[in-house]
Amino acid sequence: MPTMTEENRQAHQVWLLQHRREKQKIRLTQILLLVFLLGGWEFSARMGWIDTFLFSSPTAIVRIFWTYFSSGTIWTHIGITMWETFVGFLIGTFCGIAIAVLLWWWPVLSRILDPFLVVLNALPKTALAPIVIVWFGAGLTGIIAVAVSICLVVTILSAYTDFRSIDADKIRMLQSFGATRAQILCKLILPANRDNMLSLAKINMGLCLIGVIVGEFLVSRCGIGYLIVYGSQVFRLDLVMMGVVILAVCAWFLNSLINLLEHHIKKF
Repeated sequence: MPTMTEENRQAHQVWLLQHRREKQKIRLTQILLLVFLLGGWEFSARMGWIDTFLFSSPTAIVRIFWTYFSSGTIWTHIGITMWETFVGFLIGTFCGIAIAVLLWWWPVLSRILDPFLVVLNALPKTALAPIVIVWFGAGLTGIIAVAVSICLVVTILSAYTDFRSIDADKIRMLQSFGATRAQILCKLILPANRDNMLSLAKINMGLCLIGVIVGEFLVSRCGIGYLIVYGSQVFRLDLVMMGVVILAVCAWFLNSLINLLEHHIKKF
């Protein structure tokens, strides 16, 4: 008769197989849904059911993408947008978490700044983008500043709330053993919020991409946001739709990078 260990191993293998098949089914369904939507869009355009001037078509988007791809300019636009997003993400995330740590370290400071942070969080950040660009300049610095301004307050409030949610009994237990505030922070607060900070990183990446596009709408002469604005100004909806599709791919790529980082971090 098989031992209990062998039975558990066999059950685990069965579960892994079922889980793998379920993932494959979901991925296949996603691909079929995408093909169905694109096929329906193209078919409707060819049959004249939709106005291609307003809605364009997949083949028109592919044609204009090939034009930009052949000239090599598309990589310049994508590279600039991605660079601005990465820099804004790093600055906004690390500065936001650092400020949240300061608020946790000095509760009096958190009580002083709380109403200001709440008001800043309630303000529509995109409405402040023109002011931020005037302050930091109409270039890469201004666009990155817009991205940082959109995610910074969200990061501070979210991280600080997560830090305060730690069980007070655990903190008192460490204090009873003579742990300093720095030791409590490094040994309890930050490790316990690892998953929360990874989730916050996913949110920040999307917010930074939004901020970058808003900045490029206003002042940039290159980037995906610039392509979308330029296409709308010259009534080239195929160019606009190409920019939207590229943005979707970039957002998926950035989210995949965060997921990969999360996978490797959780191994430790």
